[in-house]
Amino acid sequence: MNKLKVAILEDNKDQLKDRKMNLEENSLAKVIVWSTNSTDFIEKVNNEKPDALLLDIDLGNDSMTGLDVAYKLKLPVMFVSCHNAKNLKDIESLQREFDFPVEHITKPFTEKDFIKTATRFLKEVNESLKAAFVHLNFKDIRKIKIAVDTIVYLESETGNSGASNNKRIYFTDRKPETLTDFSFSKMAELGFDANLFVQTHKSFRLNISNHKGYNNNHTISVEVMNELEKIELKQIPVSENYQKPIRELLR
Repeated sequence: MNKLKVAILEDNKDQLKDRKMNLEENSLAKVIVWSTNSTDFIEKVNNEKPDALLLDIDLGNDSMTGLDVAYKLKLPVMFVSCHNAKNLKDIESLQREFDFPVEHITKPFTEKDFIKTATRFLKEVNESLKAAFVHLNFKDIRKIKIAVDTIVYLESETGNSGASNNKRIYFTDRKPETLTDFSFSKMAELGFDANLFVQTHKSFRLNISNHKGYNNNHTISVEVMNELEKIELKQIPVSENYQKPIRELLR
């Protein structure tokens, strides 16, 4: 497991020291942010960009709770608190709403239990980070790391024939690129989630999280960055065979 960067928020200074020591001495993570109050913590997290959070829920006289902080920062989180039980519905809601790893361990606990729980949580975070990126070969440069959520759609360069192994890929934040020797049938092997990238037509694969609506003429609206680095609206065709399942999927 890659060593992840973690931020800890705990209003008890002794417990904060213990959590940091537990993670680092067991080589579970690199603690890059630690704080006893939410204002300082949020500022440091925004500057340092950790991969995951360890949060107490009840922060004493702080203006925020650990749950408030988690909702604000929207990062994988493990709650380390004696108040998990009464906040369980909120913890579950957080997990459903943002679809990232959420774990909790209830105080008091043994060091052994903390290490087991943290190990499982950080392994899940590590796996989710792997899934969030793919490495692609563009026409002029190879093995580029791309965030999956910036990919809007892929299109065969031959248009409707779908015969070419070169594909055009469109993004939210960069100009389109040409993928060389790229087969739609190999997308899963490259890390593309089949539940996220759906076929709308034999020449198109769409990231459904980036759609802007299904149209009456059986196209899907998307916004992409064009060659001039301007955002423009595109229409992705939906073949007859895919119209019903795609409409249901996008509801």
